[in-house]
Amino acid sequence: MEGAPSSANPTRDLVRDEVVLSAQTWVVKVGTSVLAGHDGRLDLAKIDHLAEQISKVMDTGRKIALVSSGAVGAGIGRLGLKGRPDNLRQLQAAAAIGQSYLIRAYDDGLRKHGRHAAQLLLTHEDFDSRLRYLNMRNTLLALFEWNAVPIINENDTISVDEIKFGDNDRLAAMVANLIQAPLLVILSVVDGLYLTDPALPGPAEVVSRVPVIDDRVMNLACGGRSALGTGGMQSKLASARLVTHAGGSVIIASGTRPDPLTRILAGDEVGTLFLAHGQNHKARKRWIGSTARPRGRFIVDDGARRALETGANSLLAIGVVEVEGDFEKGDVVAVRDASGQEFARGLTNYTAADARSIRGQHTLQVRKTLGTSLYDEVIHRDNLVLIL
Repeated sequence: MEGAPSSANPTRDLVRDEVVLSAQTWVVKVGTSVLAGHDGRLDLAKIDHLAEQISKVMDTGRKIALVSSGAVGAGIGRLGLKGRPDNLRQLQAAAAIGQSYLIRAYDDGLRKHGRHAAQLLLTHEDFDSRLRYLNMRNTLLALFEWNAVPIINENDTISVDEIKFGDNDRLAAMVANLIQAPLLVILSVVDGLYLTDPALPGPAEVVSRVPVIDDRVMNLACGGRSALGTGGMQSKLASARLVTHAGGSVIIASGTRPDPLTRILAGDEVGTLFLAHGQNHKARKRWIGSTARPRGRFIVDDGARRALETGANSLLAIGVVEVEGDFEKGDVVAVRDASGQEFARGLTNYTAADARSIRGQHTLQVRKTLGTSLYDEVIHRDNLVLIL
């Protein structure tokens, strides 16, 4: 990790320049607390400023998809509530009221710069389905062709625990992987990743650049959250790890300071840059490895793990020790070692029932067990993604 350069001896970060200037498609995520005023209501002036920032970046020929929180907060403000409701029914109703207000504010702000806002409301089920996933991607690419700005939010009016993203940080990471955006910018109320707890007395140093998000980096997250938002630094780091492992870079910066996006574009030392360190997967493998939720698990022996980690081998039945869950052929399944660590994901060639019947068997035994076996591999290497 690298700290921010001294203000007395500023130096230009050529790595940051390369990351930012080469990124022609950005996903920008903005949190509720960035958009709200002190009273918790949606601040139209902040929306206008963000719309202006987006337009200035797009004037350079870049494309931006915006993942925006704020529907519940906007609904709370419109209803004059004293605080955030504590039950799902009222939260979803507040989101329904606030969402129309939020998208109208964005559209008004963007129209001042000759652009259109396009609303997309998503749930995790939309990403689990390969067909819906491709439809989303095609829609976003068409909107880019029309120079529109997709405004993406979780569909809070229907989301329940089993289909929720948890927070919009994760949704933003999944959108970045969906469209293979080389840069995700997360705008929050913090200046980036701190080396020390900013709540403690004394100055808190912001980390300028992080090459790999490992356990040491994760331990720097204080885990706090804003009064209106739902995601803390741990959530942001987990989302950043999804993107960097798939070949994209991430910047976490303050959205409450002036001109955050144009300053990032200018190469200023804004926030913390998390560098891409994984293989730059194509959209299909990003869906397998970091987007679709696994329907089950294969527990494999040490030999199978070593073979898979070469990247040149498929998962065979003989290496499978245990099969967990209930899944169908073609579902995404997690691959774990004997200690329970997940290290890969892939598309299974067998149902859970068939996989249980052939686990630990050689290929010839598999054919005898199932009669006519169409596949020698449980997961073919072309449908397998390493996630560590």
